[in-house]
Amino acid sequence: MKIHIKYMVSFRCKLVVIEQLDKLDIDYYEVLLGEVSIKGIITDEQREKLRIGLLKKGLELMDDKKAMLIEKAKTIIIEMVHYSNEPPNTNYSDFISEKLGCSYTYIANLFSDVTGTTIVNFIIAHKIERVKELLLYNELTLTEISYMLQYSSVAHLSNQFKKITGLTPTYFKQMRQFRKRIQLEEVGSFDEIGNENKNNTL
Repeated sequence: MKIHIKYMVSFRCKLVVIEQLDKLDIDYYEVLLGEVSIKGIITDEQREKLRIGLLKKGLELMDDKKAMLIEKAKTIIIEMVHYSNEPPNTNYSDFISEKLGCSYTYIANLFSDVTGTTIVNFIIAHKIERVKELLLYNELTLTEISYMLQYSSVAHLSNQFKKITGLTPTYFKQMRQFRKRIQLEEVGSFDEIGNENKNNTL
């Protein structure tokens, strides 16, 4: 099972969470920013003690409804970017809001608080990973890829790709050592894009 923790946005926060988990003898698989994978079941008593311990450190244990909303948002983004060959009929923010049935502003703020990265950066990270995949398949042109992923132009795609990977799309295709893709669950799990991109367009 997974538990989600608000305001967990740095390595120091991860150490604090690990300390609290160890203190309560709660076994876990891994601790990511905003998320902990627990082995087995956590008791109500353990959960309450964890909640209190985290509050003292400035962190907050998320309730199940908010945690589920974040997971649903991530799933929608992954399915939208990686498993759809047609772009949504509307922009990403409206699409996500419609699918989740709540305000995009609320989703975005909650996402940032919990994961430590913006939902925009999370989407961009997945879009770039999808671009990598499509480039390696070598079945679509850059123009077709930019349309599929709702880039305003090939130049927009290329600029964003180079800003994040340090390579042009063309050069990326030639670099065999970059052909290994990272796991989807690891994409956008931290603010790998940088704070300067918070207002970046998708």
